Amino acid sequence: MRIAVVGHLCLDIIPDWQVGGFDSLKPGSMVELSGVAFSTGGAVANTGLCLKRLGFDPVLVGRIGSDHFANIIRSIFEQHGVSPRFLHSSPGTTSYTIVLNPPGADRAFLHYPGSNHEFSLEDINFEAVASGLFHFGYPPLMRQMYAAEGRNLQAVFQKAKEAGCITSLDMAVPDPNAEAGRADWEAILARTLPFVDLFLPSLDELLYMVAREDFQALQNGTLRVSTDLLDELGRRLIAMGAGVVGIKLGSQGFYLCSGSRAGELLGAPWADRQLLSPIFRVQARGTTGAGDTTIAGLLAGIALDRAPEEAATLATAVGACSVEAASAVEGVPSLAEVEARLSRGWPRGTLSMEAPGWAHTELGVLKGPADGSFTG
Repeated sequence: MRIAVVGHLCLDIIPDWQVGGFDSLKPGSMVELSGVAFSTGGAVANTGLCLKRLGFDPVLVGRIGSDHFANIIRSIFEQHGVSPRFLHSSPGTTSYTIVLNPPGADRAFLHYPGSNHEFSLEDINFEAVASGLFHFGYPPLMRQMYAAEGRNLQAVFQKAKEAGCITSLDMAVPDPNAEAGRADWEAILARTLPFVDLFLPSLDELLYMVAREDFQALQNGTLRVSTDLLDELGRRLIAMGAGVVGIKLGSQGFYLCSGSRAGELLGAPWADRQLLSPIFRVQARGTTGAGDTTIAGLLAGIALDRAPEEAATLATAVGACSVEAASAVEGVPSLAEVEARLSRGWPRGTLSMEAPGWAHTELGVLKGPADGSFTG
């Protein structure tokens, strides 16, 4: 099955931060670093190049500027054996992100949207992606996608469905002080999710959009994350139109639930599921792109017609490989190597959230008490 990854694309500039933390960043201070890495960033690069490393031949669609950063992105694509032919160029500066990733802490970003704000429906060749998996990433960082109450984002997904695609959507947390942060994301989701088969946000992205008080509590460390909370969010999103909901949970793994429509889209084993795939144990070097590569693992499982337990396992396994390297995709091996590592009994991490009534399967995935009848 052909996989297209569409949307946000930028150049990531990643200082190698080995000692200290964010508390070292004070006016007038200096933090000595150990080097720097340049890599492509955003959903198009992170999810797309990860799929390439796994053994797929994805179509990558994005917009870049007319500057040196654009040339670096094209060069990186070619180094990975991916054609840049579907990258559209416009005058001005390519989007870039400075990734601050100190040891033992979640990362922070200094981001310039640049050419991503110009990305539009006309940039997508739907004939090239017809009848495949269509994944769109990071509309909160792309002005045309959240302007006009999300009508352009809705149009993208309508066109993808008309082209016979299985559709997938990932999000990002916008700057709350920017225009995107003030957009009515719950209304945008209500408009778009009826055309989205796989909705794959992180927990913080999701809470920002549909439960702002819980988002603030999560940021403050006072929110009690439990499977009950995840189930509540999942059912709410399915009621809004999504077929499958996958919530990235960082150090806790990946939650997946679905309604009856998922069975029609992906086969009977996908209907009304309630699963949680804990992380795999690794020595983490960086979390940049971990969520995007987790999505790549899930899409790989779906493209290969795997059962949801297997697809969720691949999602967390590929995400775990990603964090073993500083950049998003350099730690990701071939799909055969990932599966060989799993077959050798790769240990999972311990789940720390409350999960009453959930039970482990042979794969190490947890099934919820409503698995098989989640929306029934």
